[in-house]
Amino acid sequence: MPLTAGIVGLPNVGKSTLFNAITKAGVEAANYPFATIDPNVGVVEVPDKRLDALAELVHPQRTVPATVEFTDIAGIVKGASKGEGLGNKFLSHIRQVDAICHVVRCFEDSNITHVAGKIDPLDDIETINMELVLADLESVDKRYSRVEKMAKAKDKAAVEEFKVLQKIKPVLEAGKSVRTIEFTDEELPIVKGLFLLTAKPVLYVANVEDDAARQDTDDAHVAKVRDFAASEGAEVVVVSARTEEEIAEMDEEDKKMFLEDMGLEESGLDILIQRAYRLLGLATYFTAGEKEVRAWTFKQGMKAPQAAGVIHSDFEKGFIRAETIAYEDLLADGGMQQAKEAGHMRLEGKDYIVNDGDVMLFRFNV
Repeated sequence: MPLTAGIVGLPNVGKSTLFNAITKAGVEAANYPFATIDPNVGVVEVPDKRLDALAELVHPQRTVPATVEFTDIAGIVKGASKGEGLGNKFLSHIRQVDAICHVVRCFEDSNITHVAGKIDPLDDIETINMELVLADLESVDKRYSRVEKMAKAKDKAAVEEFKVLQKIKPVLEAGKSVRTIEFTDEELPIVKGLFLLTAKPVLYVANVEDDAARQDTDDAHVAKVRDFAASEGAEVVVVSARTEEEIAEMDEEDKKMFLEDMGLEESGLDILIQRAYRLLGLATYFTAGEKEVRAWTFKQGMKAPQAAGVIHSDFEKGFIRAETIAYEDLLADGGMQQAKEAGHMRLEGKDYIVNDGDVMLFRFNV
């Protein structure tokens, strides 16, 4: 099952418009709450200049990019944790995603109603975060007393879990997210098993006016979002969802000219997709041959056999070795044979941790 990033936010902040741009799916983007009732799922290509460069070097018959999955989740309102709006249904949809892209409205437009009647990014963030915190606190409270009893009975697993719950509960009670807590390597699997909403990694997406879609914008609303994100150790991507939706309909040449006119090297949407990919803990290795140059998605920290298994389970079962060249070396040397002659090809075994950008050929025997 692929990892997915969920697009969340208050109603009318631009979530569905952004999702339309990401997937070109034509999802309804209506000027009223709950236009998106069932979550929409779309798979999108991950922009990667390295793949294009490898294709130019190898001249394959086809090029296959990596992909990432986005889920568009209907707008949350204050009181969702108590069933307001579409409440628990939305929260259950968020629980099913692996990371959160939190869209925050940073634009003024009298034609698009804001549910709170004012444009205040921090208040919007607080509304969403508090609903997720309250939902998590309810989950922790339900588990707390039961695990405490088991811990007092000297159940070893319960003792360890109770320590984690004791760490989490006061933070939630203070209205803060679980992701702000530092956990040990031993505690992390326990936290993951609790399936808490505020433990999920988050990327804040500042949705701005059409002419403010720069990552270095000094927009006052965006500055507030950046300050808040920094307090959580999170990143911010600036986009104009409306502009991105228009760009998504252009062919590559028109898109390039449009971005050049705006003084941009890449669209905010491309940056968002790349950041979401990393937020999910994903990375890319490549295979490159005459038939195909392909980007393969793997979880950061994977060893060579598991990464090989992404292609086919037989590759993992019968793994012998991985012939590996760093992308930068391959390009600098000008080709596979040149890289071998330069001594840049490495033979890696079962304990090799695959790096983002590795160009690999797996040897296996089943």
